[in-house]
Order: sequence, then structure tokens, then C-alpha cells
Amino acid sequence: MNSISAGRVHLPTQNTLARVTRCSSGRVLIVHRKYHDESFGFRKARDFTIPDYTSDQLTNRATNAPLLRYADSLRTHGHRAASIDPLDLLRRERVAALDPIRYGLDDPDRTFDIDGIIWTGEGQQEWSLENITSFLNSVYVGRIAYEYMDLPSKTERLWFAKLLESQSALEPMTIINADRQKNIHALLAKSEVLDNFLQVKFPNLKRYGLEGGESMLPALDALFEAASKAGITQLILAMPHRGRLNLLTGLLEYNPTSLFHKIKGGCEVDESLGVSGDVLSHLVASPTLQYGEADGIKVSLLPNPSHLEAVSPVALGKARAKQYRLLKTLSDGENNQDCMLGDKVMCVQLHGDASFTGQGVVMETLGLSGLPHFTSGGSVHIVVNIGYTTPASSARSSFYCSDIAKMINCPVLHVNGDSPEDVVRAVDIAFKYRNHFRKDIVIDLIVYRRWGHNELDEPAFTQPLMYEKIRTRSSVPKLYEDKLISDGVISVEAARAVRDSYKASLNAALTDVTSYVPPPVTFEGAWKGMVWPASPAARQDETGVSSAVLRDVGKASVHVPEEFEIHPRLNRHVKNRLKSIETGEGVDWASAEAMAFGSLMLEGCDVRIAGQDVGRGTFSHRHAMLVNQKTEGVIVPLNHALTEAKGKLELANSSLSEMAVLGFEYGASWERPDLLPIWEAQFGDFFNGAQIIIDTFIASSETKWLKQSGIVLLLPHGLDGAGPEHSSCRIERMLQLTDDSYVAQEKLNVNMHVVFPTTPAQYFHLLRRQIKRNYRKPLIVAAPKGLLRLAAASSKLTDMGPGTTFQPVLQDLATLTDPKAVQRVVLLSGKIYYDLTKERATRNLQSHVALIRVEELAPFPFAALSEALAPYANANMQLEVLWVQEEPRNQGAWSHVQERIEEVLKGLGINGGVAYRGRKEDAVSAPGTGKFAFKGL
Repeated sequence: MNSISAGRVHLPTQNTLARVTRCSSGRVLIVHRKYHDESFGFRKARDFTIPDYTSDQLTNRATNAPLLRYADSLRTHGHRAASIDPLDLLRRERVAALDPIRYGLDDPDRTFDIDGIIWTGEGQQEWSLENITSFLNSVYVGRIAYEYMDLPSKTERLWFAKLLESQSALEPMTIINADRQKNIHALLAKSEVLDNFLQVKFPNLKRYGLEGGESMLPALDALFEAASKAGITQLILAMPHRGRLNLLTGLLEYNPTSLFHKIKGGCEVDESLGVSGDVLSHLVASPTLQYGEADGIKVSLLPNPSHLEAVSPVALGKARAKQYRLLKTLSDGENNQDCMLGDKVMCVQLHGDASFTGQGVVMETLGLSGLPHFTSGGSVHIVVNIGYTTPASSARSSFYCSDIAKMINCPVLHVNGDSPEDVVRAVDIAFKYRNHFRKDIVIDLIVYRRWGHNELDEPAFTQPLMYEKIRTRSSVPKLYEDKLISDGVISVEAARAVRDSYKASLNAALTDVTSYVPPPVTFEGAWKGMVWPASPAARQDETGVSSAVLRDVGKASVHVPEEFEIHPRLNRHVKNRLKSIETGEGVDWASAEAMAFGSLMLEGCDVRIAGQDVGRGTFSHRHAMLVNQKTEGVIVPLNHALTEAKGKLELANSSLSEMAVLGFEYGASWERPDLLPIWEAQFGDFFNGAQIIIDTFIASSETKWLKQSGIVLLLPHGLDGAGPEHSSCRIERMLQLTDDSYVAQEKLNVNMHVVFPTTPAQYFHLLRRQIKRNYRKPLIVAAPKGLLRLAAASSKLTDMGPGTTFQPVLQDLATLTDPKAVQRVVLLSGKIYYDLTKERATRNLQSHVALIRVEELAPFPFAALSEALAPYANANMQLEVLWVQEEPRNQGAWSHVQERIEEVLKGLGINGGVAYRGRKEDAVSAPGTGKFAFKGL
């Protein structure tokens, strides 16, 4: 090359950067991103640097090495001596590392040049050892304690040291003026008034009050304000039950009348929508709060189940999905983006100390926080450390409950909840870190709870000494109120007026309960235009696609650019898929899936599939991403070749997590009805690690909270010799979770759909159906393994063409020519159909045995099955009907379908019922070896 110009461009079909090299001949060579920096949806963390030490500072650090060691020791170990426990119960020992004599510093009057050692912001200064000791202790051994010296990033360590020490030297880290003090007081006082009011009016209510932990409210208020003034417009908030009512009424503008209506047995929403509602401590609100002249910030408190921490990954997924729409595509120029992750949306997660340590989903969610397809630009975690009925020595193996966060090199701020102003300062520091580095940070808010697990519990059963101390001390609001009165910030009368006024408003709200009617629930924002599934307006649009579009998408899905070298074994994969597209015959599952994805992308829909190795597929069948064997550059063909598509495909290869990843995808589905969100388990039974998400969110959110979701679960299923743990997706559990009717209904609103498709075309229509409705439903797919490459289990392009749709029951067309000859009808689902078809041919029973596939198990297809059985019933009223499955009798679909099939048979006048054929009951889903025995055909 005689001359080369290099720059960065944005590929028109892919939201990713590529290095472009142009030679003198004008030829452009594109070197795609590396596999680890790949594809649409990838967001790499920003790199930051801080000016390093000057040569003079380095010299001074070497000259005064003992002082440097002393200063670093205070930064590292100061938290061990800090006054962070309001009850002063932490087991503290003398911290020898904080004694200057340990470093040979024994003359308090000796002066030192502190430049490059202590960051006062004033450059070279001479300080006495006494002043240095006093200053560093004021910063690191106060009521805020810091753990940041173990961070691997030198930049982050320097950032903390410079921030803390320069601000402490010049002025308080956050100016707490009189107006702010009055606001803090009002929040604390109103929280105490609410708890006392509820205790008097509803003495038997389990309200999970905030007594002892009231500093949580000024902490969140400060965080909301800081975020708003930094330009954040949306905040996703996840929290457990403790203090929820105080937050709702004190900060989130929740109507107290609605609260009292709920307490008195009313429903929080219009019951005519078929909602069951949830308990008091799971109520939600989404107000837009105004702080000064900044734009309003919408705070969305998510509904949560009683399973602690389960909502955390849901919040993370919703936060990323919300801000993803705000991100503008890359344009020419180095890192030229108008909006980065975290600029406009922030995730805030509240935790309890015991659950933060004890619940594994916390570790899983933290593990997602920095991954390129899962990061949301940094979350602020506040651990409301209230203590646990079990002592800490039995609840965790670490000293601090926050130690789990060190797995992601997360800084931790411990703060004494008895000092609300220090709590506000800690929040200010935490937000600055998050907003600068776009990483997670933890605030360990050390408080206590005045009562036990709830107000009817007696904590002194197990912690008598702690509660003897708690019951003899004034409340946090009263202590702060007395301080402000003593300092002359407020008068006794003004303090009393705050409490009296709020109590009067609560009494008025309680009076209004008799006339209260819950406000209507409407679809807003991205959900505008959607309807309730049971509404007469609910509909499904065409899922079939023209053959021209199918061919274009199919070819694009395996498009390999010039000079892009794929693995040799994939050449056959590409060739076979192109052949099936050209002939219109033998379309396999991966091709049908790609056609569903691509056709939706052409219609403006984004598709995101997450899970372990989803790019290639666990069974090496998908290959939706291709990796250059020479450079490890990567492309996603559908994004690269479908230049006219407005939608994109995101392949989110995930960590080895089930619960957090599924929760994340579910949170995204709440935010974006225009997204097809898919979670694929590596093997079907791996969903059991995410059972809590399925039980408390996917299966029940619409019924509890009126929250729709179009999440798709792909659970590879099939007894093919893989053993007890790699065979079954436990269809029986999924079916048990449905509210499917036992009798036929004209319009049944089932909580989720469970399907077991046997052809690629059926799968194609199911995926498109998720988006082509004007409502959303979760879809559980017992997905194929062995069928992925089975020639018999392929489809034609015409099966996906205009006018075609998903068929809940697939008829045995060959036997319809002479239904009188059919003596036995076998009903079944899944891959066993192909095994029995082969066995039937071997025994020459094609005319006598009909095999009817029930492809949709919930909602049960009463009408479709009746229509499929009618020709045989009319010809032979003594017809024998069997249900055959490869799963053991106590598993699989049998317990779900038996009564429903018999209901259909009664309607047809067949009184013999349905008999079971298959494996007997078993404690495992599949044996380690062996095959299903075909009997009774």
C-alpha cells in the first residue's frame, strides 16, 4: 500500500464499530470487531484516566514513604474503626494499622510536605503530623466509612482519594443548608407519623414499617435529586417490603386514601379486569418528581414478589431496555454518541442485609452488571442494614453484609443511619462515582428496626440485649428533630406543625375511603395501542409471510461477506440452508427461526435472544453469528445483510446464570412490547434455577399486577439418552402453573401459553404470533433437540406463506381417506410423533392407527381437537383413544390433558375415555441409558 487512511465508520446495518482501511487504489477493507467486542447491542464500558503523579509528587512520595504508608493505611483500614453502628454493637478491636507510631511517625509537631500524598487540592503544603492525623481521621474514621482501596483500578482509587480529601479539606462534601435540613426533618417526621398512625388505626396490620431505618427516605430523596440535576429522566427502583409504605406516601406521591382502601380489603385496581391484586407491601407508584429547575425525573417503583431480591435482575433488564430506545446510533467520528448508557436512565436497587448476603440471585445480578449485553450504565445499591432476627454470625460468613459486592470490584460506603446528614453525603459521593464511571456502587446504610420481622413479632426472643438497647433510645426522627431545635434551625412549634399537619391529612384520607374508586388503568408510552387479552378488541394479525420475503431473509441469514473466513464445517451448514431456501423444501428449525426473526426485523421489530451460547446455539444449529477463523472478527448476518430492516437482532451470550438472566429478559419485556425477547435454556431442565422468576413473575404478573409480557422461553426437551438432568423441561410444572380451563370456553384468557411444536413452520408462526397480537402473553416452548436436524421434521416454505398460521392440533391427514379403518387414535405431543410414525410403518399399521399431535397444551385446544377427532368418532363410536408420551406417567402432559381430552370425547359421544400408554411413574425424568419402548400401537 502506498498510502493508507484509517478511520471509524458505523456499518449501516449494525450498531457496532469497524476499523476501515483504505488503500491508494480506493479499495476498502473492513476488519470486523473481535468476537469479544461483538455485534448489535454490545456496549463497552467507558475508560477513564486521571492525571498521574507528577515527577515532584513521585519524589515526595518516595522521600516521605512512612507518611505515605500511614495515609494509605487510613484509607484502607479506617472503616474498621469508623463510627458507623447506631447501636454500637459491632465487635470493634483496636486497629493497630491506624497508629502513626507503627510507621515510625512519633513526633506530632514534625511537618511534612503532603503533595502527592494527601489530596487537599492546594498543591505543595507543609502539615504537622498532628494535623495530618486529625484530618485523615476526620475523613476516614467518621460516620461514613469507605472501602475503595481494594479496587484494581488505580484511576478509581485516585478518584476517591482526591474527591474525599479535597472536599473534606475545603468544605463539607455536600452542603447541608437549613432548607435541606428542614426537608430531611420533614421526611423523617412524616415517616414516623405514618407508622404511628397505622399502628393506632390498624394495630393488627403487618406493615413492615421503617422505624429505626427512616434515613432511607432522605437517602433516596438525595439520590433522586442528584440524578435529576445530572440529566437523568427515568429511574427504575427495586425494593423489598421493608419501608415500602413509607416511601410510597412520603416520596412517591402515593395517595394515602388508596393505601387505606387497600388495608380495608379493597383492590388497588379495577377488579373488573380480572386481577387478583397483591399484598399491601407490594404496591407500586410511578410519579414524576420535580427538583428545582431540572427536568422532572420519573421514578418507577416496580412490583415485587415476596421472594427477596428476585426483582433486582428484573429492574436491571427494564432499565437497559428503557434507555436502549434513547440511545442514538453511532455516527461518523470517534465515539460520537448523543446518549450513552446511563445518561438518561438509572437503576436503583434496595436490599436487606440478610438477603443481600444470602440470596444467590444477588451474586448473579451483580455478575451481569458489567457484561456488554446486560450493563445498564451502573446501578446504585442501598443495603438497608436493619439487622436480622438471626444474628449476623449465623447469617453470613463475611464481616460486612456488603462483602458480596467485592466480587465485581465494587466500592462500598458504610454510613451510620442515625446521622441523616451523613447519609445524604454518602449518597452524593455514591452517585458521583456511578455517574462518572458508570459502574455499580453499594451504600451500606446501617440502621436498626424497632420491631421484629413485622410489628406483631417479638425480636427479643432471640436478641434480648439488642432490643433492650433499642427500646431505651429515642427514634431517629426525634433525635434529628432535637438536633435541629438545639441548632436553631427549626422551632419546637414548627416541628410540631409538620407532624400535626401530616397527621391531619392522613385522617382526612382515611375518611375519604368510603367514596374511593381505584383510577382506571390505561396503556401509555410504548404500550399505547395495546389491549387487555380478554378484551373484545384483542386480535392477532397475519403471521404468514410472502415467499419472496422468506427467501430474502433466509439467504441473508447465512450471508458470508467476501474475505470473511468461516469455520470449514459451517460451509455445509450454509450450503444446506441455501438449498432448502431455493427449493422450498426441507426447511430446518434454524432456518425457520431466522426467517421469523428477519421478517419481524423488516417490520420494525427488534429481536433479542439471551442465554448461554445462543449465538451458535447449544446444539450448534443456529449460527446466527459467524466468527472469522483468521481474525475472530464477528458478524450477525441478519444485521449485516438485511440493509432495509429497521429492527435489529441482539445475540446476548450470557453468563452461566439462569435466574438473573431470565429475570433480566423479563424486565426488558415489561418495557418494550415491540421487542421479541427470548431466553433459551442450555437444556430444558436448567429452567429450575430460575423457577422463582417463572412462578412469581412470568406465570402471575398479569393476574397480580396487570403486567403483560411477551417473553419466550425456549426449553430444549426430549428423552434421547442424555440422562436425568438433560432431558426434560418439566412440562408438567409449566402446565400446573397455567390457569387453563377444564372446559371449553369461547374466549379464554390463559396466563401463559405452553406449546410443544413438532415442525419448523409451527415454531415460525409461534414466534411471529408473539408480536402480531395487540396484547402480550408469555410463551413456554418445549423446544427440540434431536429434531433440529431430522429430515422428517422439516417444513416447506409454503407452510409459512400468506394465509398460514399456527395450528394447535395437527391432524393425521393420511388416515382421513378412510376414517372407518382407523381403530385407534393416538394423541401425543413432541418428538415421539416421529418415533411412532416410524414404528407404525414398521408394523404396517398406517391405516388402523391415527397419530394426532396436540401442539398447544395450554390453552387446551378443545375445538381444534374435537374437529380433528370428529371424522373417526363419526365412523367408529367404539374408537379407542390413547395418550402416549415418552415422559413418566407422573410427569409430562398427561395429568393436564386427561380430563380435558375426556371432555372433548364426551362432546363427540365417545364414552370410553382416554387411556394412558407410556412409562410408569418415576422419580427421575429419564434413565441414564435406554430408549422408550413402543408398545400398544
